Amino acid sequence: MSAVAINDSVRAAIARDGAATILVRCKAIAACTDKHGEILRTFLSPAMEEVHQRMRPWFEAAGMTVNVDRVGNFRAFYLSAADTDSACLLIGSHLDTVPNAGAYDGVLGVLMGLALVEALGGRRLPYSIEVIGFSDEEGTRFGVPFIGSQALVNRLDDALLNCKDANGIMVGEALTRYRAKHPKAVESSLVQNTKAYIEFHIEQGPVLESKDMALGVVEALAGQRRCRLVFHGSPGHAGTTPMMLRRDALAAAAEWITRVEMIASEFEGLVATVGQVFVEPGGVNVIPGVTRCSLDVRHADDVVCRKALEAILNEARVTTTRRGLTVDTAEYHTQPAVHLNPTMVALAENSVRQAGYSFLRMTSGAGHDAMVIAPHLPSAMLFLRSPGGISHHPDESVLKSDVAAAIHAGLCFLDNVASFLNDNGGDLRA
Repeated sequence: MSAVAINDSVRAAIARDGAATILVRCKAIAACTDKHGEILRTFLSPAMEEVHQRMRPWFEAAGMTVNVDRVGNFRAFYLSAADTDSACLLIGSHLDTVPNAGAYDGVLGVLMGLALVEALGGRRLPYSIEVIGFSDEEGTRFGVPFIGSQALVNRLDDALLNCKDANGIMVGEALTRYRAKHPKAVESSLVQNTKAYIEFHIEQGPVLESKDMALGVVEALAGQRRCRLVFHGSPGHAGTTPMMLRRDALAAAAEWITRVEMIASEFEGLVATVGQVFVEPGGVNVIPGVTRCSLDVRHADDVVCRKALEAILNEARVTTTRRGLTVDTAEYHTQPAVHLNPTMVALAENSVRQAGYSFLRMTSGAGHDAMVIAPHLPSAMLFLRSPGGISHHPDESVLKSDVAAAIHAGLCFLDNVASFLNDNGGDLRA
């Protein structure tokens, strides 16, 4: 079929139909879970395999070639009007989840890529499209996020490969088993001549809803730093150890956690979270001797993030010294803040505007695969409103009208990319 762009009224009609289909498919994928009674899909798990099997016929019916790669990423390829050596646009998000998740985080973005290809109705663009469903973004199984996208850009180092899950299995071991099971899996690398990346994702926060807007254009993603802290005290009998002689590791950690909140509030735009606390020995009548805590610190400015983290960790040392305890700290994940490509951001803005929608320029506080891909490819992100600001929860939702708006803007984006590549010799870098 002709590569001539369809008109805007046709795009709007196609988008409405596509939105309904996406919501049905999101619910179908939500049924693929590793834990009965909740949505849970972790890296290389049986539920992830089930998702791949369920999605494959949808993508193939749209005229796409489907594979999985050697880290379990789902890869679907739609050829251009020219040949296999043409430029390629990558559209993607992730298929894994947090525990007790919602139905739209990540999955919606993968199915948006399919919906856009379906909306072309067989029309071929002057560039190819690859849709990717990353195998791990959340880090639920191994505690380290972005395994799928890091593999795509050759960032799987020994430290990551040696991370262990709750059963003591290392990432490298899990990959060896997966590759033995899938000998035809393709290489985990970018398709040659891939020019750009775009990710559609629910906002996972309340900002767009507070502005009564369906869509947001992301211009930057906040940096993240994650640490583990272990507070060492002395266990003892809850009935025989006087209060002034106790070395309670949980009490020290609790005091520090309240200080984390206070310190974070001193840095504008910064968020800090202690999301995990594990107490040992864990007896009702035993003074905690060891308390293990997680720490997650985020800010759009890496300098601010570093200063805040230093202040928070120093507070842990001050607290334990005053109480006669010790604390060990270890930073295990650092993801610098990422500013998305100005050309791609402008193309996304123009596309939303062309589709007839207002938008908000945003910085994402959540981490996304785009922040791994962006240093390697010109990248853009489009947020969809999250009703109630709810995400990482079964009540997570999305409005069908917002999905239609995203598809409409996405179709405009596809044609605008074609025009830009033609006018600028195939280069999207600003």
